[in-house]
Amino acid sequence: MSNIIELSDICKRYFIGMPNELEVLHGVSVSVKDGEFVSIVGESGSGKSTLMNIIGALDRPTEGGYLLGGVDVGALTQNELSQLRKKEIGFVFQTFNLVGRITARANVEMPMTYARTSKRERAERAEHLLGLVGMGDRQKHKPNELSGGQKQRVAIARAMANDPDIILADEPTGALDSETGKMVMAIFRDLNKNHGKTIVLVTHSLTLAAQTDRIITLKDGVVVGERAGGAAEEMEGAGL
Repeated sequence: MSNIIELSDICKRYFIGMPNELEVLHGVSVSVKDGEFVSIVGESGSGKSTLMNIIGALDRPTEGGYLLGGVDVGALTQNELSQLRKKEIGFVFQTFNLVGRITARANVEMPMTYARTSKRERAERAEHLLGLVGMGDRQKHKPNELSGGQKQRVAIARAMANDPDIILADEPTGALDSETGKMVMAIFRDLNKNHGKTIVLVTHSLTLAAQTDRIITLKDGVVVGERAGGAAEEMEGAGL
């Protein structure tokens, strides 16, 4: 398999040229293969959220190179970056980031509206995706009528709206109880194994990380280790 994400010697600095200049990432090199399920772990302040923002093309590195699907992200304009995010990347956040005044289906349709997908196709795909994550009977409910786990399942469906190759999940179970968190991780595994999605999970939880194919550990802005995960099969075998 080829690399879909390739970061080379990434540095990220803030307040450049000022007395309080701060370097958060110090020459990070990371690659992720197409169809891989990878976790990035580290304590608070390790730089994992900064790295996630760079992988998601939400922020640019100060130094270093980034190829996403073979495209040099550093050479893109802001408009081109926006188009890349719409087409190639789906985001899932700890706080769900759903729009409270509209239904679950409308939340899932929103990225397709920005992509100028037809109204009929938006409705059909949103209904399909909500069914895929077990929320087919809740599509007319608004976020305040849903539990935390239900909100996160809607958020995952929304991340899939434009059929991206990559899903970036930032602490996706952080606001959920352990049983609901297991359900959400099962959805990610299904999207990875049965739908071919590349998934990058950022977490401080080694238990979650162990369910992914590979674990990348960050500390103080540098990669300090990589190892295989693979506990997902063990958990499935135990009926979890």
